[in-house]
Amino acid sequence: MAERKIPRIVIAATQSGSGKTTIVTGVLFALAKLGYDVQSYKIGPDYIDPGYHELASGKPGHNLDTWLVPKEKINSIFYKTAQQTDIAIIEGVMGLYDGGRKGISSTAALAKQLQAPVILVIDVKSMGDSAAAIALGFKLYDPDVDFAGVILNRIGSENHKKMITDALQRLNIPVLGAIYRKEAMKMPERHLGLTPIGETNAATTVKIIGETIAEQVDVKRLYEIAQKAPSLNEIEDTVLSPPHSLRIAVAKDEAFSFYYPESLAVLEGMGAQIIFFSPLQDKELPSADGLIIGGGFPEMFVDPLIANRSMQQSIIRAAKQGMPIYAECGGFMYLTKEIIDFTGKSFAMLGIIPASCKMNDKLQTVGYIEAKALQDTMICEKNSILQGHEFHFSSMVLPKNEIADFPWAFEFTKTRNNMTYKSGYVKDNITGSYLHIHFAGSIKAATYFIKKCLDFKMHREVL
Repeated sequence: MAERKIPRIVIAATQSGSGKTTIVTGVLFALAKLGYDVQSYKIGPDYIDPGYHELASGKPGHNLDTWLVPKEKINSIFYKTAQQTDIAIIEGVMGLYDGGRKGISSTAALAKQLQAPVILVIDVKSMGDSAAAIALGFKLYDPDVDFAGVILNRIGSENHKKMITDALQRLNIPVLGAIYRKEAMKMPERHLGLTPIGETNAATTVKIIGETIAEQVDVKRLYEIAQKAPSLNEIEDTVLSPPHSLRIAVAKDEAFSFYYPESLAVLEGMGAQIIFFSPLQDKELPSADGLIIGGGFPEMFVDPLIANRSMQQSIIRAAKQGMPIYAECGGFMYLTKEIIDFTGKSFAMLGIIPASCKMNDKLQTVGYIEAKALQDTMICEKNSILQGHEFHFSSMVLPKNEIADFPWAFEFTKTRNNMTYKSGYVKDNITGSYLHIHFAGSIKAATYFIKKCLDFKMHREVL
């Protein structure tokens, strides 16, 4: 079996909020500026961070998640997308050793699977020699992790830097960067974390971050460390035979942007042509045999979504005609009767799903789930089990007298505590819920949806 050298590193952290995304974005920008062809990755189910990666590197980022995608497929996705690049930069999730239940999809687990050196980001604000103790603890916790050094974030002064670097030097732990506090490097945030790049002047912030990181992080040394990663076995990507040609419309704009590139690539591999359209800007759906509306932030764009009445009517017509429609989270909210914002004000949506979605001050749920289909849906048969995740501040609202008879799509089970609850809506050709899945890890779901789209296409051609 042939082997290929793919320089790669993982940039991890001690915990969430340590500055991983800012630093990874800056490293990507700095390496690209030096002329390297760099490919980025994000461990976990995050949709927003890869957008900042793309802005910095010029290439779409990819997700690596062993809950959404079987472990044995991760190396295939990585090899396929990284083999032609100079260096792969992999951003971790949460703390280095954190993940789902029993550590599933943790940064450490993925780093070991990909045999990638790990650089640990430590937020050292209000900290001295303790930073060295933390670094040593992370290094010794799992000897199988290739711990290659640290980047110190939020340094306060030259003396602060010297105090910590001296302590780390005594432990022979390399310091690969020391980043000073700088307000201009702060990325815009809101209720689900970072604000997507399409809604802000993110390019200016990314440039500031990249120029700062280039000065304060030894990116050339990072590249040297990445080159020490062992060669990977060549993995042939399984080519799916396209059954027939068909077109799937996919909503993609500032309001709906939560998609995994490799997930949509699965549909393309099955013969689907993906046609992107904007519910905000376009007047009607493109000609298509199926419709996917992914997650995003429709609650932040209620006025323009309402104003685009012709698009609303176009989607409603498609629904009445029997077009298969699959909606996740934000897309699900768009299909309901109304979105009730954080202030309690109501905004009428499409009304295809007879429910409301209410924004809440607190996060309603986040984490991995198993979804059992309570009836046949647009992506699976009744009793099928899908692995996915949830992340939302809104909640679905129904009148009490309608709850028992509501056509629930799934029964969700949280992987952390086994809590179960009904979620989503399914009726005829419509399926929508808070579930997010990855088609590379749910091939049967992709195949099922493709079949529904082909059936619709053939039925329409007969008519």
